Amino acid sequence: MRQEPWTWAQVPNQTGRVAVVTGATSGTGYEAARILAACRATVVLACRNLPKAGEAAQRIRVLHPGARVEVQGLDLASLASVRQAAADLLGRFDRLDLLLNNAGVMVPPYGKTEDGFELQLGTNHFGPFALTGLLMDRLLATPGSRVATMSSNAHRMGRIYADDLNFERGYRAWAAYGQSKLANLLFAYELDRRLAAAGAATRSVAAHPGWARTELQRHAGWISWLRVAGLESLLSQDAFGGAQPLLRAATDPAVKGGEYFGPSGFQEMKGAPMPVQSDARSRDEGLQRWMWRLSEQSTGVVYPL
Repeated sequence: MRQEPWTWAQVPNQTGRVAVVTGATSGTGYEAARILAACRATVVLACRNLPKAGEAAQRIRVLHPGARVEVQGLDLASLASVRQAAADLLGRFDRLDLLLNNAGVMVPPYGKTEDGFELQLGTNHFGPFALTGLLMDRLLATPGSRVATMSSNAHRMGRIYADDLNFERGYRAWAAYGQSKLANLLFAYELDRRLAAAGAATRSVAAHPGWARTELQRHAGWISWLRVAGLESLLSQDAFGGAQPLLRAATDPAVKGGEYFGPSGFQEMKGAPMPVQSDARSRDEGLQRWMWRLSEQSTGVVYPL
């Protein structure tokens, strides 16, 4: 019998649960936060721009009266900010059911985080790695908790440039983006294996949005050409559609640790969310362990596993 496509309407009631969503002022993060709030979770919008986060929270309250939405300052390009945000969250909430590592940057001009990491690797990987580790004790203490990390189909072109992680010998924006998105999957899979080995009930999962029309693409000049040619809307989906794989990874009761979700349509660019397969490099356990050790050394965050 053919199974019906998964939709956001299948998100279980989230009453009593606490969800932290990074990068939730717009795009897939906002849409995921909005649906979780509509399903009665207490949702924390963890964002760099607090005024914009406040506006996003108010929009959700207007759309869903009674929604419990809060904001938390978080700049993933600053390990000091990550540590402060984690301390704030631990002080505010005695449970943490869902951590959606959604925030990221895509092919910006070359730059470094305040800790000296190439901007995409620092924001997309090292920041979320540190945040998750600093919140891990609370996640472990919360029954049924889950960490959902947003990657990208761009992980398929990704390599870990071990001899020049920060692209100091010449910046290639797409190569750096692919590296950061590959790192997201290496992290998600290694975290799940470590959780399982520790006998923890917490699960680590991952997702990608396909081609979602969001502000993330503002530095990708070729998008405007496709828009003029009328191809963007044909090949892509809106932010709401792009949020569905992340929502399913985070909330579907049938999801197993280590699963990866993406759109079901052509080339995984759009469509209902389903389990998908990442490339072989992302599933290299030796590379996963190497990246984990590097991430602990680079951030100073050691997981209690």
